[in-house]
Amino acid sequence: MSRHIINTGQQDCFDETGKRISCTGSGQDAEFRPGAPWPTPRFSVMEECLVQDHLTGLIWSRDANPGEFPCTWQEALHAINRLNDERYCGYQDWRLPNRRELRSLMDYQTRKPSLPRDHPFLHVFIHWYWSSTTAVIHPGYAWYLHLEGARMFYGKKSQEALFWPVRGLGNGILAATGQKQCYAVDGKIIPCSQSGQDGERQCGAFWPSLRFSIIEDNLVRDHLTGLIWQRQATVEAGRVCWQGALETVKELRASQPGNWRLPTINELESLVEAACHSPALPANHPFVDMQEGYWSSTTSSFETDWAWVLYIEKGACGVGYKPDTTFYAWPVMND
Repeated sequence: MSRHIINTGQQDCFDETGKRISCTGSGQDAEFRPGAPWPTPRFSVMEECLVQDHLTGLIWSRDANPGEFPCTWQEALHAINRLNDERYCGYQDWRLPNRRELRSLMDYQTRKPSLPRDHPFLHVFIHWYWSSTTAVIHPGYAWYLHLEGARMFYGKKSQEALFWPVRGLGNGILAATGQKQCYAVDGKIIPCSQSGQDGERQCGAFWPSLRFSIIEDNLVRDHLTGLIWQRQATVEAGRVCWQGALETVKELRASQPGNWRLPTINELESLVEAACHSPALPANHPFVDMQEGYWSSTTSSFETDWAWVLYIEKGACGVGYKPDTTFYAWPVMND
């Protein structure tokens, strides 16, 4: 079983036109449902103003918008400091979540908001939410996530978005992002002490000293997640539509040993190191022939004729129109 990757929550399968279909034999996310399964219940309300996520062990503010109004990235970090000074909900260890922690709340079966349907949060807004992680491809920008459909991109730190406080270190199921430096609003590197940024906190499971190893000519084991990837990050089919990506991997599964499949968006995102860009992979990765974007097996619930894509140069999680021959397939299998 893979480690440090959670299930996306997707339960249905869809064809290229967005029509719901049977999952059997589809090769899609909801057929295999890889990653840590969600507990029941997923969330518990604590002390009226706190919510514990039993999947990750993190504790969130029940109020998903304690700041009330959108603010800049630096204002969000300062606002968290004020919450700690005021002992918000009785605690002084609040922080801005990193990009992986923020993504962990997303349910890829839902939309508007893209949260689990039985969530107990209050004042949830369909808006961008800041993370504490800088986008190193443009360090004057930080990663944020939109609750309309779970898209994660980066916004200029002087732009305005909402923030959602979190506390606790979790249960180790989420891996650290890999970011170890801190950045000013203008993108310059600054000391991390007292910054409240991802690079100071470095929350999440530590990475092994050897992240990847080549186990055969064209196979790479990720020692953080336990997943095995094709070393050649471009299959012979080249750029394909989404159904073409699924079919390409299905053919590989039939012709080569192993339970090959198209990865979910959470499995693709697990490769990202937030300290790197172009590609957003650990600097010593052994992969070859990297491309800009890779199809996942996860349909976008916002528009089901679109599917999730990892933009590997940036580390962004966006979507692509399923019929377009725009992106590539990168097969994965469990150890």
